Amino acid sequence: SLMIVLFLTGLLAMIMLRTLHRDLRRYNDAEAKEEAAEEGGWKLVHGDVFRPPQRPALLSVYVGTGVQVLGMSVVTMCFAVAGFLSPANRGALMTALLLLFTAMGVLAGFVSARLYKALSGSDWRMTTLKTAVMFPGIIFIVFFSLNMFIWGQKSSGAVPFGTFFALLVLWFGISVPLVYLGAFFGYRRPKIEPPTKTNMIPRTVPEHAWYTQPVFSVLIGGLLPFGAVFIELF
Repeated sequence: SLMIVLFLTGLLAMIMLRTLHRDLRRYNDAEAKEEAAEEGGWKLVHGDVFRPPQRPALLSVYVGTGVQVLGMSVVTMCFAVAGFLSPANRGALMTALLLLFTAMGVLAGFVSARLYKALSGSDWRMTTLKTAVMFPGIIFIVFFSLNMFIWGQKSSGAVPFGTFFALLVLWFGISVPLVYLGAFFGYRRPKIEPPTKTNMIPRTVPEHAWYTQPVFSVLIGGLLPFGAVFIELF
């Protein structure tokens, strides 16, 4: 299933790269520039792509947490490939994931602060707090709620209170300070300046076709990986 997903992702990337290279060749062609009456394609939106979104803090939190998860995954896979971690030992693998996620809080705070400053944000302390609390809090609430049902069934697979206390210590005692430490150094760095000037008046966005709506795109984007996993499991 992993090979199928990688193959489909590479195929999509190749299509996008070929389209972009074709546009670049057309725009760099001297004869095409002389014949073109007006700009088209990506040049129409070059003055709007770096416009700050309506919720820059939320975007910064998403990007920072994504970098944190990405760093955790890459380091875990490197340790697994090197032979330090084995999927057969689930306890060691889960412990490594939790510790690496906690340590990668520095990257989350750094990237979140850098992006938030580039988007001309000012309340970096609240953004850093959201980066440190939002997604771990959602996961903790879901995990705790599911564990309550397991406790209600008096199952031996329920996680004890001592483990929850250790997770809270890792979260608020180590991860949150590391996120603030990364955000402190990230916000002190110079502001990232966009390579193009943003237009004062936003360009009007044309009406989208029904198949380009976010709901349809999310469903179709998740259909291929789900289908590959479903075929492998069932």
